[in-house]
Amino acid sequence: MRSIGYSILAFLLGTAPVVPVQAPEGESDVKSYWLHMNSTTISEEMIEIEANRRSYVVLNAWETDLAAKLKKANPEIQTFVYKDLSSTRSYACSGGRDDADLPTGVGYCAADPSWFLVDSGGKRFEYDGYEGHWQMDVGNTGYQNAWADNVVASSAKVFDGVFMDNALFACDTYHDGVCPAAYPTDESMREAYRSMLANTRQKFVDAGLKTVANMSNARLHDGAWDSYVEHLDGGFDEWWLTFGDKDLLSEYSQGWSRQIAQITANEAKGKITWVQPHHSGAEQPFRYAFASYLLAKGEHAAISEIEETDRYDDPSQWRTEYDWDLGAPLDEHHEVAANVHQRDFECGTVLVNANKTGSAPVTLRLAETQFNEHNAPVTFVALPGTTGTVLRKAC
Repeated sequence: MRSIGYSILAFLLGTAPVVPVQAPEGESDVKSYWLHMNSTTISEEMIEIEANRRSYVVLNAWETDLAAKLKKANPEIQTFVYKDLSSTRSYACSGGRDDADLPTGVGYCAADPSWFLVDSGGKRFEYDGYEGHWQMDVGNTGYQNAWADNVVASSAKVFDGVFMDNALFACDTYHDGVCPAAYPTDESMREAYRSMLANTRQKFVDAGLKTVANMSNARLHDGAWDSYVEHLDGGFDEWWLTFGDKDLLSEYSQGWSRQIAQITANEAKGKITWVQPHHSGAEQPFRYAFASYLLAKGEHAAISEIEETDRYDDPSQWRTEYDWDLGAPLDEHHEVAANVHQRDFECGTVLVNANKTGSAPVTLRLAETQFNEHNAPVTFVALPGTTGTVLRKAC
């Protein structure tokens, strides 16, 4: 059990004595996903466990056997194949031939030279920090059709969907300060991506493949999330609310509420949202992110934490809280104080203070005694900024 000896947790204890009462647990509707994209070895035991825990799993194109095993263990799990929208990979080509199974939709050797994005001097873009990743022109219809046709041909009837990595919003992503000659502004780059997603949409629908795109940093661009999701079955936010143990996203014009709205908007359309908080497992960032997720989630949104960026091997930690049964939500989340939100459930209450870290606690009194994360009965909570709590009723 993790220590609770850090000052912020004082807000959870209220004044009621700690009594070892077990609040009820049951079948939770919390959803979680597993991004297994580093090709690590997975045991049969892990397959059996995780197939029945996760709602979605992302695998590489060469992991069809693993996809089949997961589906056998749980026919309801949805398997997605990883494919980068934005790049081709020179490391996946040797002797003039592309690998049979690719992490992209177009092989480096097979790519038409006109499909590579270039700067004003005609030089191709290789992603900073990712050797062998070459940026492609997603606005080029030849590239769009080749990408989609290749992905559909290799994935249909093998996977349930496609995870489209790198649906970008800024023209200088992966090459800071330098934009492609074809897309000199952020808006022109976004228009190219909207074109890519819109023009290929029907191919995936016809093939029975769901599409979820990585739309990290969408919150920084007005309307960006919704304009991409319009042509998809869902979106993934790689950096959601917590960017480290001490770097938590509070409310401001491009902050907390925009990332909550991603889930709300998608749920209203029956679409998927995957959210990924970054932290080491510390209590405050977990509780803040998890409570915020519960404020907005419906039937489709899923959460999975990550400690080390891009470490997509073993599944994320399975939290005890994921198995709590709060019952059906009684309402949508609503503001009960400035930037403090509440959502009531049949068997619990979720509260989040999205004010800045270190801001004064906001005290909220409960209509009845409930049990906090440490199974202590409380009649009130005092939430400092960027904290959250999930309370349970004895029902």
